[in-house]
Amino acid sequence: MDKKPLFSIIIPTYNRRQFLKIAIESVLKQTYANYELIIVDDGSTDNTKELIKDYKDSRLNYYYQQNKGPASARNLGIAKARGEFVCFLDSDDRFRINKLEISHRYIKEKSSYKIFHSEEIWYKNGKFLSQKKEHKKTAGFIFDNAVKLCSISISTAVIKKEVFNKIGNFDQNLLACEDYDFWLRVTSQYPIYLIPEALTIKEGGHKNQQSKKYPAMDKFRIYALDKILQTKNLKKEQYQIAYQQLQNKCSVYIKGAALRKKTKEVKKYKDLLNKYEKLYR
Repeated sequence: MDKKPLFSIIIPTYNRRQFLKIAIESVLKQTYANYELIIVDDGSTDNTKELIKDYKDSRLNYYYQQNKGPASARNLGIAKARGEFVCFLDSDDRFRINKLEISHRYIKEKSSYKIFHSEEIWYKNGKFLSQKKEHKKTAGFIFDNAVKLCSISISTAVIKKEVFNKIGNFDQNLLACEDYDFWLRVTSQYPIYLIPEALTIKEGGHKNQQSKKYPAMDKFRIYALDKILQTKNLKKEQYQIAYQQLQNKCSVYIKGAALRKKTKEVKKYKDLLNKYEKLYR
């Protein structure tokens, strides 16, 4: 039996061959070697499988499934992972060469933490992109930040595998924002450690981004907020924060749906708000 790796790096991919090669090589060139690389091909039709055949590294494992979405691809990767810690890398992102080495150092130094993330560098259409103040990374119990926006970039995360046993995997009902839903559940239960170094490089602006496929992303976030509010895992102030965000997002979404004359959508989200308002009467 091969030595158990410390890290399992999971790359879900769908028709991103041109980016995937860069992502794979950013992992295979790591200065820390005790890892496995799991690539989950979510039904690609762009000869991704042929690209994988070029790699002979025994640490690379390739799995193909029919197209089911990113949540399903991530979950298959988790099921196959043998490492103590799981890292995700979106196929249009890349790791800096010492990502795993530095992460390993912090895991040893901050052994009470089960979830780490790091600073990152953003590019859009090949040009450096400055991050806004609202995207400033935070640490500790950050549920209030995670409610406002997806405050942990999935490609920066290092997660002890046992966390999935408590929190669960990614919600396959979500075609997008599956990471937002996941981080709501995680940050409501665990503190997060921020590694103060940029260890991931993100590449945005291309046509194959999830945000381009699903412009009405807030409906997925509303689903996630409704879901977390229905659990019994939130403290009172966490519940209030999530409820207020649900109100805000539903109100904005209802206005947009009304302008587009989508009466069924208007009714659906008004009914959702009414459900919670009744709880407060």
